[in-house]
Amino acid sequence: MGKKYIRLYTGDGDGYNASALGLALRTARARKKVIMIQFMKNPDYSALLEPSRVSGFELEQYGSDVDITHEFNSEDILRAYKGLERFRTAVCSGDYDMVIADEINFALRQNLFPFSDVRDVLRNRAPFTEIVFTGSYAPQELIRAADLVADMRGIIHYCT
Repeated sequence: MGKKYIRLYTGDGDGYNASALGLALRTARARKKVIMIQFMKNPDYSALLEPSRVSGFELEQYGSDVDITHEFNSEDILRAYKGLERFRTAVCSGDYDMVIADEINFALRQNLFPFSDVRDVLRNRAPFTEIVFTGSYAPQELIRAADLVADMRGIIHYCT
């Protein structure tokens, strides 16, 4: 087996989640096992309806659907830590070919947990597990740790 990479989708634009879902579907269709751990989405997130039917694809949600103006509380922090622990077990177990940490960058930006916890996971990951991080505002430490960084720039957006 070849090296498994760390991918990072970040920037000030849109499309992190869609890019990660595309990778997840491609990987699952190749009969590999994928888990997406979401840090900032709620159970009604519409993009999840189809992937939930794909064999080999798992989804777990640990956050609420919040934006940058949300005032985080102890419940938000607890959910984030539960997501981080699930991320740790998924990455280190060797049970998954790909682990996606969706919107983890936003959780890090909001200081729901320190980057040092993520760095510890990366140091102990199973060697054949590919990792995908998504979300705006990626910390420089994560950018330096990644093998691929895609900057999703917002040039024109239909909401502006």
